[in-house]
Amino acid sequence: MGKHVNIALFVPHAGCTHNCIFCNQKTISGKSEILSVNDVENACKTALNSGAKGGEIAFFGGSFTAIDENYMLTLLEAAYSFIKNGSFSGIRISTRPDCIDNYKLDILKKYGITAIELGCQSLDDEVLFKNARGHTCEDVVNASKLIREYGFELGHQMMTGMYGDLGKETAETVERIIEIHPDTVRVYPTIVLENTPLAKLYEKGEYVPQSLDYAVCECAEILLKFHNSGIKVIRLGLHSGGNVEDGYIAGAYHPAFRELVEGRIYRNLIEEKIEGISNKTIEVFVNSSEISKAIGQKKTNIEYFKTLGFDIKIKPCEKINRFEIALNL
Repeated sequence: MGKHVNIALFVPHAGCTHNCIFCNQKTISGKSEILSVNDVENACKTALNSGAKGGEIAFFGGSFTAIDENYMLTLLEAAYSFIKNGSFSGIRISTRPDCIDNYKLDILKKYGITAIELGCQSLDDEVLFKNARGHTCEDVVNASKLIREYGFELGHQMMTGMYGDLGKETAETVERIIEIHPDTVRVYPTIVLENTPLAKLYEKGEYVPQSLDYAVCECAEILLKFHNSGIKVIRLGLHSGGNVEDGYIAGAYHPAFRELVEGRIYRNLIEEKIEGISNKTIEVFVNSSEISKAIGQKKTNIEYFKTLGFDIKIKPCEKINRFEIALNL
């Protein structure tokens, strides 16, 4: 049995109809060259030679359904050959909400597309306008409905701390996404990258990015809300590698951002449970797969509770679900 591995293929800026003020995709993906058919074939063959089997081929980085149609078809044909022979289970793409219609979905249906992720970023029209997104909240709603009608898995991508977002807009975006109820969500705190309009706003003092701690706290609440609503969060924060560290200027970036967020969820859960308890030595039971998260990165949760006078011991219990705890006093 081969390893279930997804192949991520970046199409930098291809098809993007607007230059969002926060975006520098060369920095985000570490790539600037145009993706070729040979690139697709070589990436898939390399993965297969390494024992990969059954994952998805994913086209990210641009607005896939807005690129030149002939170019899109050549990429899809190259990828689809690996779907037809059973090497991979399907193709995942990301695109803009205003670049989805019946004609494009008919094409995607023919080429083994399994999932379509929409770069929503916000569901507040004013925030979208200030960030030069070029689409509206209504575009997200309409595109999501169409994608669902065609039977594709639906994904949403959102950002926190965007220019013009005071916090309530993020909270409202989360609630609206929950109403639409996509299958998956990716959550990205806004970071300031070099050579972007947002960098100029930051330099002039017109944009103040979130601190890492603030973004961790906010995303802990967001992750828990999506989890409790049955929506799978498949990424938190930009992936490390590529040129992200080199192009970073300011904002909430950390290579282990998800680990920090999940650790904060458990800190919050424990803190809520132990409030008012006089016993200072407490066993906290979590699912065995969640022990490292409950302890926190570099034991930060254990050390945090020591500062409050508590000796916390994290113990496994298979009967407890993810993001739940039980105490033994």
